[in-house]
Amino acid sequence: MAEANIAWIMVASALVLLMTPGLAFFYGGLVRGKNVVSTLMYSFISMGVVSVIWVLWGYTLAFEGGNEFLGTFDALGLKDISFESGEDGSIPPALFVIFQMMFAIITPALITGAFAERFKFSTYLVFLVLWITLVYVPIAHWVWADDGWILGIGAADFAGGTVVHINAGIAAIVAAGLVGRRRNVQRGVEPHNVPYVLLGAGLLWFGWFGFNAGSGLAADGVAVSAFLVTNTAAAVAGLIWVIAEYQQTGKMSGVGFATGAVAGLVAITPAAGNVGVMGSMGVGAGAGVLTFLAVRYRHKLKIDDALEVFAVHGIGGIWGALATGIFAASGAGLIDGEVDIFWANLRAVLATIAYSGLFTFVILKVLDIVPGLGLRAEEQEEDFGLDVSFHGERAYVSDGAD
Repeated sequence: MAEANIAWIMVASALVLLMTPGLAFFYGGLVRGKNVVSTLMYSFISMGVVSVIWVLWGYTLAFEGGNEFLGTFDALGLKDISFESGEDGSIPPALFVIFQMMFAIITPALITGAFAERFKFSTYLVFLVLWITLVYVPIAHWVWADDGWILGIGAADFAGGTVVHINAGIAAIVAAGLVGRRRNVQRGVEPHNVPYVLLGAGLLWFGWFGFNAGSGLAADGVAVSAFLVTNTAAAVAGLIWVIAEYQQTGKMSGVGFATGAVAGLVAITPAAGNVGVMGSMGVGAGAGVLTFLAVRYRHKLKIDDALEVFAVHGIGGIWGALATGIFAASGAGLIDGEVDIFWANLRAVLATIAYSGLFTFVILKVLDIVPGLGLRAEEQEEDFGLDVSFHGERAYVSDGAD
């Protein structure tokens, strides 16, 4: 059985990594053509920076010993991490390091949709190091480490509703508020490449099976159930979104279905190992309705969350965490009269919102006043496009163009 578990979690890890390029295409299609490379690079550079951080100090602080709030430096540089399976058939600790690394990579990349088209790339590199170390790592320890305090109160977050999605969603709305609105943009922009959006959503949906079904760390019935409920919630949320869109506009857009499906995937993430198939339909339906309304309401605010990260990941993640407590299987949910998981998850949601919001605010405020950094691109750089301004590249070059 150990060999089967190893094979499955290696595949699941690769699937989760694929989600980051998928996110890059999803976001890249939504921005203007002059900012495509910049938007893609926010995600791709995370694959480099966060991988190094995770090996050097991220993993050990998140998972190796310590107390209920933070781990230790005992496994600095992955010192003494075994590559051998446990006698009980569990996966090698090194494979767990790999699997968790992929979650750490995509989480800060999710945030970037909020400040797309205007954030300084050099500052983003520093932000990556600080945010992973000071925000992601502690919350991961609270929720997933054996002695983490959120795990200890009985909260259920199977695959990262708090650690990944609420965390990123709250950080995103804080970042969008501090960076400010895009220049000459009143209510968003038309996606420059809808096929990119759909391609990215497809890669995300595909990779999410590793994200959720792999989180039990075994090739077993829990993985099969998580796979099935993940697909079901995404399908329901996508359909709900386009139905709601049709009622308002008379159209069913590709971007709308893709956004709804991603919202469903977000919401089912904490619940994937804890709800049945019918419960996943409730999770997906709630995600479709709530995130659709959140996008519509967000447009009335002055905060320019460019790619609706808070609406999809923040609201979707909050709903998913609470819905886990509502629809938990085996009679453990609020729907069956049991309040323990719901109450524990509510406390986990509030703690994640408070911690992520406060520390993201502090990190960005400090970066904004450090000489040579600052959050915002110069007006000329923003107007010309971040692709050429920061990367010296164009996504699209006409025939004969320099």
